[in-house]
Amino acid sequence: MAYQSLYRRYRSKTFQELVGQEHIVTALKNAITENRVGHAYLFSGPRGTGKTSTARILGKALNCIDLQEGGEPCCKCDSCDSFTDGTSYDLQELDAASNNGVEAVRELISKVALGSPGKIKIYILDEVHMLTTGAENALLKTLEEPPSHVVFILATTEPHKVAPTIRSRTQHYEFELLSADDLETHIRWVADDAELEVSDEMINYVLRTGGGSARDTLSALEQVVTAGGIPHDDDNVGVILSGVAHGDPSLVISGLSNAIQSGRDPRVIGEALISRLRDAFLFGLGSSTAHMSDHQKSQARELNEKTKLATLTRAIETIGSALIGMRQSFDPSIDLEVALIRLTHPTLSTELSALVERIEQLESGTQVESNQSRTEVPQSSPVSENPKSKEAEEPIIEDKAPAELSEEGNERVEVAWDASKKSLKGLSKALFKELSITQINDGTVFLAAPNETHRQKCIERLHEVVSALTDRTGKAWKVEVILQASSNTPETVKESVTSSDEETKAFDVHSLEDAPEDAGDELSMISKSFPGAKIINEET
Repeated sequence: MAYQSLYRRYRSKTFQELVGQEHIVTALKNAITENRVGHAYLFSGPRGTGKTSTARILGKALNCIDLQEGGEPCCKCDSCDSFTDGTSYDLQELDAASNNGVEAVRELISKVALGSPGKIKIYILDEVHMLTTGAENALLKTLEEPPSHVVFILATTEPHKVAPTIRSRTQHYEFELLSADDLETHIRWVADDAELEVSDEMINYVLRTGGGSARDTLSALEQVVTAGGIPHDDDNVGVILSGVAHGDPSLVISGLSNAIQSGRDPRVIGEALISRLRDAFLFGLGSSTAHMSDHQKSQARELNEKTKLATLTRAIETIGSALIGMRQSFDPSIDLEVALIRLTHPTLSTELSALVERIEQLESGTQVESNQSRTEVPQSSPVSENPKSKEAEEPIIEDKAPAELSEEGNERVEVAWDASKKSLKGLSKALFKELSITQINDGTVFLAAPNETHRQKCIERLHEVVSALTDRTGKAWKVEVILQASSNTPETVKESVTSSDEETKAFDVHSLEDAPEDAGDELSMISKSFPGAKIINEET
């Protein structure tokens, strides 16, 4: 027997097997048992929520020879078997996405009056919003007054695109995305019935990937089972979001680069980012999280706690605009890169929300600068009390004041600093990676930051740097972060002032001499400098 995909193999065959959509199932079963079935239905909703399956089950129930209690088809008679196999003469399906012209609809209408073996003839038109205007007009009259033995079932993912004249002739049922709990129960049942080995990590991944669609979730399950595990690049989306939350461009570019190199399409990455940001946004507003699994709720809570709602909103809008731009871009990755850089570099964005965020950061930096610009290590440092614990690591610098360190001592501090930077983790490692020592003076190590924003972020994490440097050297240090282009050390300022004074003293104003009387006026001097030039007088 040929292999069937999981979503085809486990397509619902009865109302009872349908996942979710209880309000629709109840209405249809009541209509069947009470003999109040309409002549036309419109099923709308996201993909993979059971629209086509429900239409086939309805047709099966209307033609079942041995209808069960509650309006359920028996699934044993010849009529039910032919509906399940797709070979029934009472079932006609038309894909309006590829057969959306007038001729296709006219051919379908021409067969409506013809009889069939069963009691009711079912016409299913999938993606009906794709019909052309001419095709819609050709369908209208028959849709309004079909023969008594015909039922039309129209399905669409975009009901707003269906002509109002068609909607008004149908009973409209809206299908919803499936809840995470319902989907998880269904997925675990499928895995057990198909004898698939799945872990909780795989279940969480496929639920997140499926996004409330049963078909997408089953496809993701099939993929991870075949691959033997979830993709390793799944964490890269988390790295990008962490960079957005902390305003760190190095993290977002690193995460995006790794995700693209692993084979993920930039559009897919952008959609995953939007989904995670939306979850965090809804969680922050206290909206319903029924569609989220426990793992998704945990992720949404974590992202919401470290990201402002304004930032989440701006991120959704910016990445969403990038996704639209990707449709016409020759390299979609560039659109996503630019969007992420704008999010993490407020100075590159002219949006009002970004400017407000930048002002808040500057005000916050001004308030904490006086308290955090200088961090000291307590004298009761564990390293100082027990220097023997570091004997196996790098040599301890000799016990003398830093101001008296020799050139060799300074070099050893710089070596220790290079090692300390590598020992940092996460955002701290990214912030201090490129910072170098500009001077070691009087027990203080000066580090140079490229700009004020970078400097403020480094100041917030100085305690980690001090701890790492102290562990490497065995000495308690003070660390200050200065601007790269500024001269903040006393010696530099002193040299600058001295140099300026000496230049002033060397310049004697009284030594200036008047120009010779025969030097001429300004115009004559200019004309002598440019031989062959002519002076043209213009009246103003």
